[in-house]
Amino acid sequence: MASRRPPATVPCKYKTGKILGNGTYATVKEAMHIETNKFYAVKIINKKLMEGREHMIRNEINIMRKVSQGHKNILSLVDYFETLNNLYLVMDLAQGGELFDRICQKGNYFERDAANIVRTICDAVAYLHDNGIVHRDLKPENLIFRTADEDSDLLIADFGLSRIIDSEKFDVLRTTCGTPGYMAPEIFKKVGHGKPVDVWAIGVICYFLLCGYTPFERDSNVDEMNAIIRADYTFDEEYWVGVSDDAKDFIQRCLTIDMEKRMTVHEALEHPWLVSTQLETRDLLPNVRRNFNARKTFKRAVDMVRLSNHLGHKHINNSTSTRDGTAQNSVEGVKPVDEGTEHVLKTEE
Repeated sequence: MASRRPPATVPCKYKTGKILGNGTYATVKEAMHIETNKFYAVKIINKKLMEGREHMIRNEINIMRKVSQGHKNILSLVDYFETLNNLYLVMDLAQGGELFDRICQKGNYFERDAANIVRTICDAVAYLHDNGIVHRDLKPENLIFRTADEDSDLLIADFGLSRIIDSEKFDVLRTTCGTPGYMAPEIFKKVGHGKPVDVWAIGVICYFLLCGYTPFERDSNVDEMNAIIRADYTFDEEYWVGVSDDAKDFIQRCLTIDMEKRMTVHEALEHPWLVSTQLETRDLLPNVRRNFNARKTFKRAVDMVRLSNHLGHKHINNSTSTRDGTAQNSVEGVKPVDEGTEHVLKTEE
């Protein structure tokens, strides 16, 4: 990949600091622009590890260049360059934390708050779609706040699986990719997919925002996939009492199996749930926080068992938490929770 400027000038521009995250091919570090003292995040990609997959990085760069600075709720690419061993993507530094962590820190949380978040996501996705881009990995972990301020912008991040599509057809992409719990039926069916997969993911996110767990959680990945293919989910009265019918209708119109009948993101923006000024006033935070925290505890317990098995300690007895917070002593047969890069299916197009 050709550099935009002579590599000799690159080391003088930024000073890298602490590690913010690690992936299979890349490390994300904090970076300070030496002339301005402004902080950014820099994604450092190991070229040797990405050998043969360079087109994936070119694609990510092209997409971020196309949308950068175009919408306040999309993470911007500030700069990029390469050296002999690495490729560097300099991006906005978002320090406000992930969406659900912020929600759980609030004093209260109402349906109107959830609707405002979903409207923000839909507006940013509409911008992507209008520019011929499908994100393909929308999930709470890729929704982050720019700052810790209460009124901070929510940003859509991680365009590693995104694609530019020239056609308005629904089935222009064929590769199975994404994060399993948020993937649309057409991806699993391998019938081709396009922009509607983002609307499906918005439906899953919306469901999660209103109750703290995802709609297709099952005891195994196979059962989860089959539930997605059939759109087999319910609104459990224990957790959905007091949530408006408009909210449920919004989710149902996103989680529609037929791509041609599924709402577009522009239709979603006009849905009564996102334009209504009269929504339920019940505080959703207790249920959402309890379910979300139980999910994180469950993941930690599963990860502990994986680590123990990896080290050869096969007969460890750990405790996990169910959705309602009660303990159970067996983790045999449980499905991995779809958080983190290890559960993201990333394959070449």
